[in-house]
Order: sequence, then structure tokens, then C-alpha cells
Amino acid sequence: MTDLVPAEGPILAEIHAATYEIWNEGLDAASYERYYTAQLLTPWGRQRLSRMAIVDGRSVLASAKAYRFDASLDGRAVRVLGIGAVFTQPAHRGRGHARALIEQILERAASDGVDLALLFSEIDPQYYVRLGFAPLDTIELELLVIEDPRRGAPATLVRAGEDRDLADIAAMNAARATPFRFHLDRNRDLVHYAIAKKRLLAGLGRAGVREVRFFIAEEGASSVAYVVIVAGASGWTVEEAGDRDPTGARVGAILQALIARDPAEQRPTIKGWLPSGFRPPQIAIVSEGRPRDVMMIKPLTAKGTLQSPLAASDILYWHSDVF
Repeated sequence: MTDLVPAEGPILAEIHAATYEIWNEGLDAASYERYYTAQLLTPWGRQRLSRMAIVDGRSVLASAKAYRFDASLDGRAVRVLGIGAVFTQPAHRGRGHARALIEQILERAASDGVDLALLFSEIDPQYYVRLGFAPLDTIELELLVIEDPRRGAPATLVRAGEDRDLADIAAMNAARATPFRFHLDRNRDLVHYAIAKKRLLAGLGRAGVREVRFFIAEEGASSVAYVVIVAGASGWTVEEAGDRDPTGARVGAILQALIARDPAEQRPTIKGWLPSGFRPPQIAIVSEGRPRDVMMIKPLTAKGTLQSPLAASDILYWHSDVF
């Protein structure tokens, strides 16, 4: 008989050993374990992140990460379960254990009052469609920063972001999210977790593989715009951004300032998930495409049921929050 249990101690060690080859992100084995453990030590991670497994006696059959978010759907406050890193141990594949794991996790979540489940599929989405999930439209943009012909930096005060900026960032996120039918409630702890997760991955990896750039535009004593970028060999990813200016002009100015730091440097490919209507005037859209991972949703309660299908323009979801 199988049991659904927290993945801790020897169970977690067995899962890490099995998943290392496919999800190591360039980390060595010890750093791969530290990366997850360190996420659990953040204020958000302690309360909202866990790993679950189904076991049969001493045998680990399958496992997944569980993320618990607060969100808004059609103006209603909802509780969201994010399911990530679904994995069946190699010796037990082909017997339906991943499906059983997901069904048990969803059943427990629904009994705990969770309204909907969310996941990002890196495999054929039809697998999750058969489990009752529906794909959502999300758009990944390739961006071009429009530069001054003199290649000079704009007259904007830009500095490195700090913990003292997180409350202002959470306020920017709340204001930006208001028009959207579906969005996470990105409070201070979730913003801190999202940035810390990127920094942990960069810090635990090999030098020069990736760099996290967290910058603030400041006016007076307040941060009024921000950008979080992960820079690597394939270019930049805008993980998240915010601006008190509805046009996003100060976010564009931050990007111009970062590009202008080295006028001779080859311009990077820049990608990001920008919400509908957020188009800084200093940014041109080079192309639009579907992300590699498909965002999928499943209602668990009447409160979590969609009034109508969600279009890409109805969703505010930053790349930082992909799990």
C-alpha cells in the first residue's frame, strides 16, 4: 500500500540523487542539495514550499514539489497549489505512480481548502490534460532596448536593489496586478523568495555562468521602479520588473542604463514575460512566442473555477515565479 509523505531525510536524499542528472542547472551534487535546502530557509519557503512523495514501505515511487500561493481570480481571493518537479524514480516507471502522486496531492489540497492547482509542463501537455488541467496562453517576448545614438546613459538614478526596497516593490506589484483576472499576490516575502532563489542558483554555480542583476530607480528616499535580470551565455532574461509610472518609462531607463555601462559590448538577446499593457517606451518588441514550459490550471473548488477562459492578456505572471 502506498502512502503520501513529506520528502525529508533519507527520502529527500534519494530524490536528489535521482533528479540531479536532469535538473542540476549546472550545479555540483552538493550544491544541488544546498540550493533546495536554502530555499526552505527563506521566510516564504519555510511556510510555502515543500516536497511530497509516495512511498511503498521503504521504496520511494514518485515525488513532486508543492508551492502554496495566495492569488486573485476574477476579483476573488483564492488559494493556489503549484506542482513542480514531478518525478518517478527510474526503477518504478511505467506503473502510473506520477499520476497517483498528483491525484493524491490534489485530493489533499482540495480537502485543505485550496481552490486551484497550477503547474508548468515541460512534457507533452496532453498528459496533464488527461488529469483535468487546461493549458493557459502565455507569451514570451524578445526585447530590444532602444538606445540614444550617442550610447550614453539616461539621467536616471539607478542603484543596486536591497532588502529595504522589497516593501516598495510589493506595492508596485499590487498596483500593476489590479486589472488582471489572474495574478499571484506578490507580497514582500514572495518577492524576497523569488529574488533569493535566482541569487542562490547564481552563487552556488560556477563563476561566470549566470549573474543576477537587481536594480532600482530611486526618487527621493523611495524606490519607484525596479528590474531583476538573469544574465547568462544565451543573453538576458527579465525575470520581473515594476514601475510606479504606468508607462514603465523608468524600467526602460534602467535597461538603457545597464546597456550603456559598456558601449563596446555586444548587445545581448533579451527575453521576458511582460504583462499586457506594460511596454516601456524605450523597449521594442522583436518577436513573440510561446514559452518552452506550458502553464496549466485545474480548478479544485467552485471558487477556483474560471468564469470564462483566460487569455494571455488576462494573466499577470512573472518569469521569476515559474516553478
